[in-house]
Amino acid sequence: MKYNPDIHHRRSIRLRDYDYSANGAYFVTVCVQGRESLFGAVVDGVMESSEAGRMVEEWWAKLAENSPNVLTDSFVVMPNHFHGIIVLVGADPCVCPDLENAHMGKGGHMGPPLQRIIQWLKTMTTNAYIRGVKQSDWPSFPGRLWQRNYYERIIRDEEELIAIREYIAGNPAKWAQDKENPMNVL
Repeated sequence: MKYNPDIHHRRSIRLRDYDYSANGAYFVTVCVQGRESLFGAVVDGVMESSEAGRMVEEWWAKLAENSPNVLTDSFVVMPNHFHGIIVLVGADPCVCPDLENAHMGKGGHMGPPLQRIIQWLKTMTTNAYIRGVKQSDWPSFPGRLWQRNYYERIIRDEEELIAIREYIAGNPAKWAQDKENPMNVL
């Protein structure tokens, strides 16, 4: 069915009027389309990355090379998604959004907004994954490698930053209960 804006209403999961190019820290989650476990497996609470999982880790590390205003913090590649903290340089790694002035460009910086950073990461990993399918017999994927969107959370203070780092570090140990685990989908 062709897209009809009168029928199909896509609700944005982004914070209304927030400047996602503003300096600060962001917790992001990007999921594989259809929750396909393409990046390895969790064994006894430890993530064992496949070649494809290690490829995602390598591109995550290259984010800072591609965008000098970007720093990467804690991350984990899971069987079918990854979590990471992206810090847009020039501010304290914890921000409280200035929603009143977001429309006026306050807090902006010279680098790309978060969505372009994630788009670049998805593009590079998709291209590398396709090469892996062709050259190394990685499992193929139908349609897209990544889901259309991604999740993000603005990290507002040091306490939240610490909690998110702990969540990321502990994610493999909680895989059996993870909502992204295909075994937990009804």
